Amino acid sequence: MRKNFGAKTILYPMPVLIIGTYDEEGTPNAMNAAWGGISEENEISICVSDEHKTAENVVKSGAFTVSVADKNNVVAADYLGIVSGNDAPDKIAKCGWTAVKSELVNAPLFSQLPMTLECELISYDKESCRLVGKIVNVSADEGILDEKGKIDLDKFSPITYDPVGHTYRVLGEVVGKAFSDGKELK
Repeated sequence: MRKNFGAKTILYPMPVLIIGTYDEEGTPNAMNAAWGGISEENEISICVSDEHKTAENVVKSGAFTVSVADKNNVVAADYLGIVSGNDAPDKIAKCGWTAVKSELVNAPLFSQLPMTLECELISYDKESCRLVGKIVNVSADEGILDEKGKIDLDKFSPITYDPVGHTYRVLGEVVGKAFSDGKELK
């Protein structure tokens, strides 16, 4: 037996995405957005309402960064989801974060967030709230890399949003090997 919930925004995992932008004066801004993901090989799509300062900044600058929040930044990430850059221009300072300009796009990297996608604006549709960016680089702090130089999820500890329980959870244990375990059914 299954229970129907109707049309809801329930999907797991739902990454906690922190979108970084600069305004016209070069002030860094960030917001928490959970509705997003990879939409093409080098593209990311995120739902961002046009009333957000982030949408205005992206359209004007043509660039943004997307970091995945980790367990060390839960409080700051949640704060960025409940306070608007339109009302609190000092959001980054309040989080205790350091903004560093990306070398590749006109958007900030946040030193405290260990993995970031650096993106150029492809399109933004106010009607659908769909922001699409071309991923021009992915950067990661060496502290979350394994001995082979690859991202280690255990060191990274990215969080996911639970839209039903309204909680943040750390991604968990390894339960299989992708593009390998299914071969036993061939």
